[in-house]
Amino acid sequence: MNLSVSSFDDLSARVAAVRDEHRERFPGGADGRQPVHTVYVPADRFSRSTPADFGAEALRLLNTHTPGAGSFGAAFGLDPELAGPVRERVAAKLAREPIEDVRIDFEDGYGVRSDDEEDAHVTQVVEAVAAAYQVKGLPHYWGVRVKSFADGGHDRAMRTLDGFLTALRDRLGRLPGGFTITFPKVVAADHVALFVEYLDRLETALGLPSGILRFEVQVETTEAIFTPDGRIALPGIAAAAGGRLTAAHFGVFDYTAALGLPPEEQRLDHPACDFARHVMQVAFAGTGVRLSDGSSNVIPRNDGPDEVNATWQAHAAQVGHSLRHGFYQGWDLHPAHLPSRYAAVYAFHLTGADEVIGRVRAWHEQAAAGGVLDEPATIRALTDRLRRAVDCGALDESVLPAS
Repeated sequence: MNLSVSSFDDLSARVAAVRDEHRERFPGGADGRQPVHTVYVPADRFSRSTPADFGAEALRLLNTHTPGAGSFGAAFGLDPELAGPVRERVAAKLAREPIEDVRIDFEDGYGVRSDDEEDAHVTQVVEAVAAAYQVKGLPHYWGVRVKSFADGGHDRAMRTLDGFLTALRDRLGRLPGGFTITFPKVVAADHVALFVEYLDRLETALGLPSGILRFEVQVETTEAIFTPDGRIALPGIAAAAGGRLTAAHFGVFDYTAALGLPPEEQRLDHPACDFARHVMQVAFAGTGVRLSDGSSNVIPRNDGPDEVNATWQAHAAQVGHSLRHGFYQGWDLHPAHLPSRYAAVYAFHLTGADEVIGRVRAWHEQAAAGGVLDEPATIRALTDRLRRAVDCGALDESVLPAS
């Protein structure tokens, strides 16, 4: 072959260097299972039996208000063919693993207390967590939310986390797996950097492995979306976390209030929230930082069928909105949210599942499926969808391709 350039080795080396830097910054999706929700429980209400209690109450509501496939399908707007399989899976999930991720809340859901009172609740929570762990009653993922550095709660946040982890170490001799810290109301990357410095000191003092304390940030302020000079703030927040950041959770109500939306428009599916979530998706795509949507504030005021069904319909609609926008996790605040969470998630995964399975298998067999010739990126997305369905209990492991 005749070549006009004698050597481009130097260019090849520079191309490789750029590629390697990109791979370091964008390693791909996070490994392991992502929970479909995070259940927030105020610290003073958390007990050893809280996860089981939520499940029992959710199952009672399910059986009381939707005793069969017909009433279940009517409650959640499902086709008759889908209603039976979804209800069966939801009931099994509520009995087996009602909560996938729980966050013991020392922030907004808990409020401002005296130091003595919060210290006492830290001790109470440690005992509850230890007891739940010893009887295998702690959810797969769990953690605590501390107060924000943005509004003067920094001293209390650090005191609470130190007291909690120190007492838990003394009680159990170890930190149970699946632990996460929620760092709320981020307004500046510098606060994240200071929190990381605090975690470094805490790990050293407790004798914990470096980097074991990881956290998620809550994106619930306008400053977490854009910096004062108009740049997207989230990459700087992630960089300040120094490799400790596991997820970014959207905070619906603080964010919409900050925009000045009227109370009746402060809702998860408002277009203003879609904008913020889309910024989060672009900023964190391929970084390994998981995304979670926020919560619904609609809960039943009583046990009556009208109240419960209204809650389920509103909540399921918002969960469906999140799923269609690529947010596969959200917050739940009440036992009544569990049936509608799993109903919406399972219906989402089971709708069209046979087609998805067929396309993935056909691609692995190098055949066209239904006239669709899929790109590798599409197959990865379809396989990820099947993996999520398997992880949450919507589908059996056998649907996944062998490779």
